[in-house]
Amino acid sequence: MILDIYKDSFEYAAKDWKTLIVLGVFCLLSFLLIPIFLITGYIYRVVDNAVHGVINGRDPLPEFNDIVDMFIDGVKVVIVQIVYLIVPIIIFLIFAAIASSLNNAIGAVIMMLGCLISIIVGIICCLMTQMGICHMAYNDGAFSKAFEIREIKEVIDEIGWFNCIITYLGLIIITVSIASVVTIIIGLIFTILGFSGAILGSATAGGMMAAATGGIFILGILMNIFVSMFIVGPYLSIFNYRSIGLLYTMQI
Repeated sequence: MILDIYKDSFEYAAKDWKTLIVLGVFCLLSFLLIPIFLITGYIYRVVDNAVHGVINGRDPLPEFNDIVDMFIDGVKVVIVQIVYLIVPIIIFLIFAAIASSLNNAIGAVIMMLGCLISIIVGIICCLMTQMGICHMAYNDGAFSKAFEIREIKEVIDEIGWFNCIITYLGLIIITVSIASVVTIIIGLIFTILGFSGAILGSATAGGMMAAATGGIFILGILMNIFVSMFIVGPYLSIFNYRSIGLLYTMQI
């Protein structure tokens, strides 16, 4: 079932490459803040499609319409993420405050314990965040449903904590692997071009090719940024949230 979720999400994210470019433009303009909420609002629509769909159900990608509604949905998602994130941060700060008031040895032990507990709670909160967003989408966007801890826990219990953890670990591995491979391939291509230019430039009288070598390396960096921002990043975002939404449907 988990492999079916991945397969569906891979195909789903690649249905319309124009969508990836639009998300990339929003990402590029994210310093204006408003595009951040439009990105999260669109990702929410991906989740909404998934929780109301089925695996291999041939769902289309959401459209970029009703911008105001998309913005509002994005604000709701960001608030949900912040609220859940606050919990492990508060726990960490409490332990840090206690550790700072003790001597070095005991304080170090308390700090290590605090870090461990914060990480564990952070992982749980991350899972609750994603399931909370799915639960909100499944309940027609009811904001309060994102914080119905008991209901969300029941959803996770029904799916199975093991299935949830394995799915999330798989998503992390897949995301990091794809991003790394693409970055390495582009880096190798432009590195080879750069060294080739340097060798060729040193063999010429004018040395103009050698002067252009630095430009080739810079072009490689810019190409990596472009591909990550306009293709790989949006693709992996849709893939991840489609997978999360479909995981939620395993309890329905």
